[in-house]
Amino acid sequence: MDWIKVYETNKLTNAEMMKIILGDNGVNSVIINKQDSSYGFGYIELFVDLKDKDIALQIIKESE
Repeated sequence: MDWIKVYETNKLTNAEMMKIILGDNGVNSVIINKQDSSYGFGYIELFVDLKDKDIALQIIKESE
């Protein structure tokens, strides 16, 4: 699989919710937490397979 980042946030709950929404629409995704656990800076990123990029971006846009 070729993974591509489609969403970035500084709140883990937002990333988890977006992962659920994508999953409910048949799009598999992976969360990569690049946030520092001690100080809370950095981002949580959501990746999807390259073939699902367009539909994932559309779902994310409609969900925000």
